[in-house]
Amino acid sequence: MTRRYFGTDGIRGTVGQAPITADFMLKLGWATGRVLNRERGRARVLIGKDTRISGYMFESALEAGLSAAGVDVSLLGPMPTPGIAYLTRTFRADAGIVISASHNPFADNGIKFFSSEGTKLADGIEEQIEAELEKPLTTVAASQLGKVARIDDAAGRYIEFCKSTLADRLSLHGLKIVLDCAHGATYHIAPNVFRELGADVSVIGASPDGLNINHEVGTTHPAALRAAVIQQGAQLGIAFDGDGDRVLLVDAEGREIDGDDILYLIATDRHAQGNLNGGVVGTLMSNFGLAMAMEQLDIPFERAKVGDRYVVERMAANGWYLGGESSGHIVCGHVQSTGDGIVSALQVVAIMMREGKPLSKLLAGLEKVPQVLVNVRLPTGTHAKTVMASEPLQQAVIALETELGEQGRVLLRASGTEPLIRVMVEGRAHLDVEALAQTLARKVQALLD
Repeated sequence: MTRRYFGTDGIRGTVGQAPITADFMLKLGWATGRVLNRERGRARVLIGKDTRISGYMFESALEAGLSAAGVDVSLLGPMPTPGIAYLTRTFRADAGIVISASHNPFADNGIKFFSSEGTKLADGIEEQIEAELEKPLTTVAASQLGKVARIDDAAGRYIEFCKSTLADRLSLHGLKIVLDCAHGATYHIAPNVFRELGADVSVIGASPDGLNINHEVGTTHPAALRAAVIQQGAQLGIAFDGDGDRVLLVDAEGREIDGDDILYLIATDRHAQGNLNGGVVGTLMSNFGLAMAMEQLDIPFERAKVGDRYVVERMAANGWYLGGESSGHIVCGHVQSTGDGIVSALQVVAIMMREGKPLSKLLAGLEKVPQVLVNVRLPTGTHAKTVMASEPLQQAVIALETELGEQGRVLLRASGTEPLIRVMVEGRAHLDVEALAQTLARKVQALLD
């Protein structure tokens, strides 16, 4: 067994293809329960999921495996990933399990673990679980089987937590917002949060049927939100992904506000108030303009590898409280232990209300450089690392980096959730980064043909 089961974004795979099967989930629940009981005595685990149809099957399989190992289980039902992290801490559970494939199509599903503190499991625990998976499954005595119960007020508890992250008495009265819930886990949470805070809210992408999660809505398809914001004359649009840990915004003119913009807004506001408490962690994909803006304000800025796990690791190592990715996964460490789309959006909305300014004016100090990302899909069985390590491709990258000099950047990386190689080129406005990225992507494709 390899560590791929505990990757940057948790298990990812397609239903019916190894290793993501009900049998595997049953065994994984059992192995996890065995380790937790050994570490903590009789353990308790929370399970939550997004809205994709396979979540019912995987939830039942995990529940059965945990019970067979003698672990008590509390079911949360559909719940955003950050909500599960929060409730794991709140209920003092020994672990939280999320069944979700985030922004992926409905046919994909996966799993992510949280520790009792709402952070990733320790490497030692993961390694022990991997070892247990190699052993034959045995069931504890009937009298020691784990019990299963449902937490009926889970949604209400998380809604109140989200509201509590704003300053006392801050009202969103007079703010017209369109929410896009991606037919995902925020569908019954986000509208209540913003309405209870006083906003005038309309909603799209809030009718999950198990098959439509992320389909032409959410952070990966912002066109639907842009159209709704403009049509309704809203001041702001907020899009979440399928499990609610990512967020993207749309301003009143329909311009997309990505994770780099959101990091800039939160960082500059907290810096001005004297409570940033350190610097900001971005990733290798963060726009060059964000790094320059932080430098001009004397705010330390560091790039981590792509993935929320690496962002959080660098935040912890530096003792910083703010980090995130251009994809919209923002970690506001002063209020939440993991990326939280609703909480991050509220941080921005609070700045808008307090300053009385639209997003366009609040972002005036950030000058981003053109950045183009091209995805090259890999054939089944092809390993991204092998392709990226090929001599012709390495020579092409070196040649392009030489051409760009100090005016831009090149990045090739494997997707952590899909069979893709991501080709990124960014540079100053006078450079044709679109053409440069497409040329490099064609060289990647040529290696696959």
